[in-house]
Amino acid sequence: MRATFLYGAGDVRVEDAPDPVLRHPTDAIVRVVRSCVCGSDLHPYHSMPASGQGTPMGHEFLGVVEEPGSEVTGLTRGDLVVSPFAYSDNTCEFCREGLHTSCRNGGFWGNGNGDVGGAQAEAVRVPQASGTLVKLPGVGEDSPLLPSLLTLADVYGTGYHAAKQARVNPRTTVTVIGDGAVGLLAVLSAKQLGAERIILMGRHEDRTDLGREFGATDVVAARGDEGIAEVRELTGGDGTHTVLEAVGHMSAYDMAVGVVRPGGVISRVGVPQYEQAPVGFGSLFGHNITSTGGPAPVRAYIDELLPAVLDGAVDPGKVFDLTVDLDQTPDGYRAMDRREALKALIKP
Repeated sequence: MRATFLYGAGDVRVEDAPDPVLRHPTDAIVRVVRSCVCGSDLHPYHSMPASGQGTPMGHEFLGVVEEPGSEVTGLTRGDLVVSPFAYSDNTCEFCREGLHTSCRNGGFWGNGNGDVGGAQAEAVRVPQASGTLVKLPGVGEDSPLLPSLLTLADVYGTGYHAAKQARVNPRTTVTVIGDGAVGLLAVLSAKQLGAERIILMGRHEDRTDLGREFGATDVVAARGDEGIAEVRELTGGDGTHTVLEAVGHMSAYDMAVGVVRPGGVISRVGVPQYEQAPVGFGSLFGHNITSTGGPAPVRAYIDELLPAVLDGAVDPGKVFDLTVDLDQTPDGYRAMDRREALKALIKP
């Protein structure tokens, strides 16, 4: 089969790779129907040291079950499924608490040791298939809903996690930092949870226009102290009750601290590209600010978010503005890195 590997910063290759095979009776082999490039894939794309052995890439996919293991239940050959970006058994204590990314028997795609491949490929072995995969009944392989259904694998669930962790509700004002796919779907999620004032901090007009469509009431293009001052001005000097940080850089964290209201919540879902962030008296402690967030347990949200996607009430798939074939995946990375595309969809 063909699969995508990263050999170092900027070095993405689509190569022949061994077909995946069942290793455990709880596995399933899934033929990938749609996958994509994630904003978080750009972090190693920028910084990964050169290596003679490629790292398998991709963690968001829709697919068709080709071979279920002997202990896989609830799935049959031919089922169209969506997979979260982390696999899990959906039965352990942490999964039952909605923390599937901490599953005792779980893990992540493309884990780098050759045990589990990446989803930017023609097929993938899915561990803990019964707990991980969610069937999409009545949806065909060429359905126009596929892009929106694919967002359930990561970016929609991650944006929703940011809003849920921040306890967004009709009484809370919201600032979203970042106009990437996760930030835009955090806007959509905040709107779904009832927020009436949503300020989107982003500087790419085509993206912030989509943010307005998803529910943003205001857009602030400025960054740093200037951006903080604009948000403060929009909120009478107070800042917003909640801040959803979808970038992961220290500059975004600093802005989050700068625009959050006393007693408010900062919810971070951008993968942190730093090890330490200030939490002392002058930042969080002195104003009773809550810090939350983390890798989204999107498996916990799929069943909740799926109906509105299936009936067309929401269209999160609008974040995909570029489609490439699998062998063109390096072009998708380059386009996203150059801000020529918001999010690249891959058709194997």
